[in-house]
Amino acid sequence: MVDRSVLVSGGGIAGSTAAYWLAKAGWSVTIVERAAGTRSSGNPIDVRGGAVAIARQMGIWSRLEEAATGVERLVFVDADGRTQATIRTRQRIDRHEEVEVARNELVGLLLEKAQETSLVIRDDSITALHQDGGGIDVEFQQTTSRRFDLVVGSDGLHSTVRRLAFGPEERFSRPFGMFVGTVRAPAPIQDPRTVLLYNEPGTSLTIHPAGGKPGFAFIFRGQHDFDYRDAEQGRRLVESTYAGGGWLTTLALEKWGASDDRYFDAVTRVDVPQWTAGRVVLLGDAASCISLFGEGSSSAIVGAKTLADAISAHPDDHTAAFAGYEHRHRKHIRPLQRGAGIASRLLVPKTRSGITMRNAVLNVLPFRNERRTPDSQR
Repeated sequence: MVDRSVLVSGGGIAGSTAAYWLAKAGWSVTIVERAAGTRSSGNPIDVRGGAVAIARQMGIWSRLEEAATGVERLVFVDADGRTQATIRTRQRIDRHEEVEVARNELVGLLLEKAQETSLVIRDDSITALHQDGGGIDVEFQQTTSRRFDLVVGSDGLHSTVRRLAFGPEERFSRPFGMFVGTVRAPAPIQDPRTVLLYNEPGTSLTIHPAGGKPGFAFIFRGQHDFDYRDAEQGRRLVESTYAGGGWLTTLALEKWGASDDRYFDAVTRVDVPQWTAGRVVLLGDAASCISLFGEGSSSAIVGAKTLADAISAHPDDHTAAFAGYEHRHRKHIRPLQRGAGIASRLLVPKTRSGITMRNAVLNVLPFRNERRTPDSQR
């Protein structure tokens, strides 16, 4: 058998999934990951839809269920903490067809499976790509240069592979007019199955129980020049935006300011007109996303399997493989992206009247009385 090699940049959800399936198809797989340890935050994400079957095939579904946060509902509260409206967070009635887990739990399980059959280069990143008719020579910050048949850029929203092979980030990324900050911290949890969310116009503050590892999330609207590499700028933006806020804002800001493990970034729409450049292909958030909204984690798993299947079907014709993957996966993500605007208006209404209207609409939906149902009657 011909030894075919592929470099996967990024050991996150998309990259680890792609690496696993490409190795199963007989490819020699190398993963390069900038972070020395498991990358990614503890922010809760959902695994649902087509991603469930893929997780089962990879043998990690039972472990995902064990790691589940157990959250079932999102409750909107006022400044006094009184319930104003409720919405279910689960899309499926069957608990075994959907799970919410901490992002780093999912990344850890996927990378664990991938590294069973892949070489992982940690604490390193790509600095240059040189393509010719027979392959790609890749230069790294630390590791000696190597040659591969293909390169998969699954290195996220601020993708290095995309910058090197397709052009600067600003060519493909557009601000969504929103920002998100999260921090793990002790928080008053009333019910481990309930997320609490408080709105003021253009802002939301959330307490998520996260399966016993609670934290606060700040999501807000704004037009700010922001450099994602400047951690202090993110800290200051949250503090200035939420200063004087109601409910538990003072406590949340105290935890935010005191932590040295915060996450902050702009919500960004990424749209690359073509996901391939010769022997390089983009995957996950590097290719197309609206960060925070749009079923990103499940879509990343589905996209990775779609890419691996396409390459497996056309091992000697990367052009055909990449075209098939892109055509199929664009059809999958298109309706998910259309829902991003709806989700943003639901979670962060722009005005006080928008908050009131959102609550009123939710309270006339069929599940409006779910929060009043005692556990004994479930």
